[in-house]
Amino acid sequence: METILEKILNYKKKEIENNKSLYPVKLFEKSIYFRTPTISLCGFLQRKDSTGIIAEFKRRSPSKGIINEYAKVEEVSIGYMQAGASAISVLTDQHFFGGKNKDLTEARTFNYAPILNKNFIIDEYQIIEARSIGADVILLIAECLSKEKLRDLASVAKNLGMEVLLEIHSAEQLKKLCPEVDLVGVNNRNLKTFEVDIENSINIAKLLPKEILKIAESGLNNPDTIIEMKKHGFNGFLIGEHFMKHGRPHAECARFIQQIKQKSKSELNYEN
Repeated sequence: METILEKILNYKKKEIENNKSLYPVKLFEKSIYFRTPTISLCGFLQRKDSTGIIAEFKRRSPSKGIINEYAKVEEVSIGYMQAGASAISVLTDQHFFGGKNKDLTEARTFNYAPILNKNFIIDEYQIIEARSIGADVILLIAECLSKEKLRDLASVAKNLGMEVLLEIHSAEQLKKLCPEVDLVGVNNRNLKTFEVDIENSINIAKLLPKEILKIAESGLNNPDTIIEMKKHGFNGFLIGEHFMKHGRPHAECARFIQQIKQKSKSELNYEN
């Protein structure tokens, strides 16, 4: 039986080939964003005032269906940054997640912050496309790529001035880590079943190189979990569904971040 990931990748291959004939690379290279300096996610995550929260704009998902179909990118993305998020992630896959390139470009227009293009990247074409719509960071999923292909794609991104977030789901996938990768994200969601296990991040964190920035992904809906993840060396926390399922995602983001700050302060006072 075909898994959700297999369905996505099979569809993505056809979509890319179709898009190549409709939107040639030369068209992307004419975008005002193609030569604009990118904003470093690594830099923002290492700031002293960083919350580490990478707040995501996502309308729906294959596992949950519609999450927030009518949310407005301008309102939510600006609200995320005002709430104290360190970066923004935007789902641009249309068929499975209801996203579009315009969503990321709109977020870029209204925010000076690192923006992650969340998509299933399997072709150099998609990286050039991501650069043209205003993305600073791309996501490469270890589950979808061979070690050689992953490194080739990461090199393309680096040559375009972008940072690379490598997403892994198991310790075995650490073998695909290469020098071109800037950050490693540990996804608690099994991409074959879409089930979530928070312990996955904690277990794999121990095996990651100390010097690389670490991102926890999926199932992060409790401020206590974020504080615990920080103790295990995580610098960033990608949160989408938890925020987006609320009528005002940015308001929930603000409440969530405030809770983290309060709990962190209380814990620090307790230790002192």
